[in-house]
Amino acid sequence: MTLRIEQFMCRSDNFGVLVHDGQSGQTALIDAPEEAPILAAVHRTGWTPNLILTTHHHTDHVEANLALKKRFGLRIIGPEAEAAKIPGIDETVEDGSVLTFGTHQVHVIETPGHTAGHVCYYFPAAKVAFTADTLFALGCGRLFERPAASMFASLKKLAALPAETTIYCGHEYTQANARFALSVDLTNSALKERAARIDRQRAEGKPTLPTTMAEELATNPFLRWHDKTIRKNLGLENAADEEVFAELRKRKDLF
Repeated sequence: MTLRIEQFMCRSDNFGVLVHDGQSGQTALIDAPEEAPILAAVHRTGWTPNLILTTHHHTDHVEANLALKKRFGLRIIGPEAEAAKIPGIDETVEDGSVLTFGTHQVHVIETPGHTAGHVCYYFPAAKVAFTADTLFALGCGRLFERPAASMFASLKKLAALPAETTIYCGHEYTQANARFALSVDLTNSALKERAARIDRQRAEGKPTLPTTMAEELATNPFLRWHDKTIRKNLGLENAADEEVFAELRKRKDLF
């Protein structure tokens, strides 16, 4: 069950992603941030998209929906909770929905926090997850429509995915996220090594994604609410996990 993935930049810092099932020939887009880079990727790969898997309603993830639907006649799938805000939507999904994409099953994980109905898409056979603006490399999304408790619960769901899961996120925020991570977890040797690698990648104009769940569990402070060093640095040694997460998110907002 061959799954091929083409990641490319859109707008200023969005990632566009084409997902191609080699056996069936089907191709999906994960969100549609900008038409021109998407068309360039379609031309480069030769993969004609027949589906958009929408994660949430923000403009920088749905801007090209209608143009691509007109051009390719593709179907647009997105979260039920945000259906009214997603241009051109044809089908809705919710937590626990399972889609068929070529020879693959796609599991829908509802992850509110950044928006009220944000969803992530997980391909278990390929061990790949598309987490958009819920989980970033070394970070998590801002809380625009739901409180910290909602995002905390969403991240716990994602953290339960197999450690070997490859993670594709919605934005190239990793270098800035690394600077914050170091401010609360400075003695983490894996984080320091990763931050140095990220600086090299960005200096060379290379993307920092994809990542893996194992790497995020080892270095992303927003998944390390249990860590004693982070808790001590926050002055929250005996706090509940959710409280530690909320303080991390608050500090990141002000960083």
